[in-house]
Amino acid sequence: MNVLHPYSTHATATQAHLRILETTDLHMHIYPYDYYWDEPRDTVGLARTAAIIQQLRAAAANCLVVDNGDFLQGNPMGDYIAFERGMRNGDIHPIIATLNAVGYDAVTLGNHDFNYGIDFLMKSMAGATFPVVSANVATRLGSDPRRDETLFPPYVLLDRTIIDGSGQTHKIKIGIIGFLPPQIINWDRRHLEGNVLTRDILEAAQGLLPQMREEGADLILALSHSGIGRANATPGMENASVPLAALPEIDAILTGHSHLVFPSPIFQGLPAVDAVAGTIHGKPAVMAGFWGSHLGQIDLLLERSGSDWRVVSTESTAKPIAQRTSDGGVKPLVESLPPILDTVSRDHSATLSYIRRAVGRTKTPLHSYFALVSDDPSVQIVSSAQRWYVRQLLAGSQYASLPLLSAAAPFKAGGRGGPDYFTDVAVGDIAIKNVADLYLYPNTVRAVEVSGAQLKDWLERAVGIFNQLTPGLADQPLLNPDFPSYNFDMVQGVTYRIDLSQPSKFDTHGELIHPRARRIVDLRYEGAPIANDQTFIVATNSYRANGGGQFAGTGKDHIILQAPDTNRDVLVRYITDQGTVHPVAEGTWAFLPLSNTTALFETGPKAQGYLSDFASLPIEPAGQTADGFFCYRIAL
Repeated sequence: MNVLHPYSTHATATQAHLRILETTDLHMHIYPYDYYWDEPRDTVGLARTAAIIQQLRAAAANCLVVDNGDFLQGNPMGDYIAFERGMRNGDIHPIIATLNAVGYDAVTLGNHDFNYGIDFLMKSMAGATFPVVSANVATRLGSDPRRDETLFPPYVLLDRTIIDGSGQTHKIKIGIIGFLPPQIINWDRRHLEGNVLTRDILEAAQGLLPQMREEGADLILALSHSGIGRANATPGMENASVPLAALPEIDAILTGHSHLVFPSPIFQGLPAVDAVAGTIHGKPAVMAGFWGSHLGQIDLLLERSGSDWRVVSTESTAKPIAQRTSDGGVKPLVESLPPILDTVSRDHSATLSYIRRAVGRTKTPLHSYFALVSDDPSVQIVSSAQRWYVRQLLAGSQYASLPLLSAAAPFKAGGRGGPDYFTDVAVGDIAIKNVADLYLYPNTVRAVEVSGAQLKDWLERAVGIFNQLTPGLADQPLLNPDFPSYNFDMVQGVTYRIDLSQPSKFDTHGELIHPRARRIVDLRYEGAPIANDQTFIVATNSYRANGGGQFAGTGKDHIILQAPDTNRDVLVRYITDQGTVHPVAEGTWAFLPLSNTTALFETGPKAQGYLSDFASLPIEPAGQTADGFFCYRIAL
């Protein structure tokens, strides 16, 4: 990896090679360490990714390193800094100290960077030695994007000296602009309402990109904390990178938010996307996974004509820090850079002490290996804690007499996170690290008022995680890989069954596609069928209550309680109050039987140790996958 790229060695006197390196969705993963499992992990960590940065930067005549957002939140070190250590004036946040040490040229913000509030964000970013750009978050919106008062500068123009193929130097002005999902206003309403506003990504870009050219940008790079999705632009798009790349001023687009890798075959067939060449609308693009799992690399061959530069050819790739072995293990491809580890060693040690504090005990193993096929104690304890907390807050209010339900989902259930990405808390002490494992995000508790009809559609939306099955067929794939497990809400306090012979009523984005579909059957409260006009209170989290995932019965008009405490803190209080917990599956839901029908689903290899606890499930092992998952067959 230390040899020069062909663009560098073959560039002529009128050409220059520019390498752009991207990280995205780091979520505080600096050390190659899993704080939930309290053990090293070879698949994560900017300390590993930085080793590839060092190699690739040394092999290029001209190089920029950028980050695409979501770096402040995402693991217990982030929570320790936000909730325990704090950010006093003059403190350097550990992830900012790390980005400084690596030598980043610019970063943009992601939606999760707002999770701890604007004051925390501003104090954290004050220590950055690199520019921070964000074009569509403003403290005041003007009549057009050029007149917005943005929270951070919308873009930066970097004056750089570039070396051409003959070794001569030239001035070049590189523009970098950043975007994030405008939905942050809903997702972090308690922090952002009344403080900032957002613009549509395309609207902001169309207003500002020409201005960047007017100010002399020779090249424009878009840092798009927004996924690669539909080609046609719609107002307020969350995943807008494809229509964004179509704008003529953009020369390269660096994406994120979706925790995926581009270029890769999973994007094959999307309009305007070349998943092999790594282009979107012909522009070079990259998405570097998550948690430091990959480094995105774009190589540009630039050609000078007079005082102008133009892109004549490109290459895009995403380089992993580790790879799966044939036996399902993990082989690291690089070692951590010691200076990066040293930068945050004190905070790493403090985080370890923080996560190891015991808050209670459990008599039941709490794991999520079978959470997608069975009523699950690891989700049930979260629902119980939410219900316990909200019941106290509603006591004596006009809502106290209404039926109180609780919605929760399995956050760690494999999928894109890999075969080790599961909750697994053994019988015995429950420490803070275990609570963080059960509830990943710093959401706050909310309660919403819903009708019986809305409750049914809430559940219809949730069970879109399952594929439609054909009765009588064997070994059909059970799970839709594009449906995140955090949208698989289970509602405590009712009972229901799921008819998988029916199509999903909603698509993966929550859009209605089969109005007449009915997967949720036999929905009951206290043994009686639920009527459409019944009224319920549902305890949930701020993301869901504010409309995250597009669930029926959510949104500002439905919220009747905005609690000040995080769901995770409530879970800690609940366990502390109970002393010892013994959550058991309550029979909330089950699949409707389908004769002579079997389905396959993937889970973690460690699930085998708990299979005997699910004796009532008609389930059997069906082998291991190349990605390290273990496959099970379930008879419906």
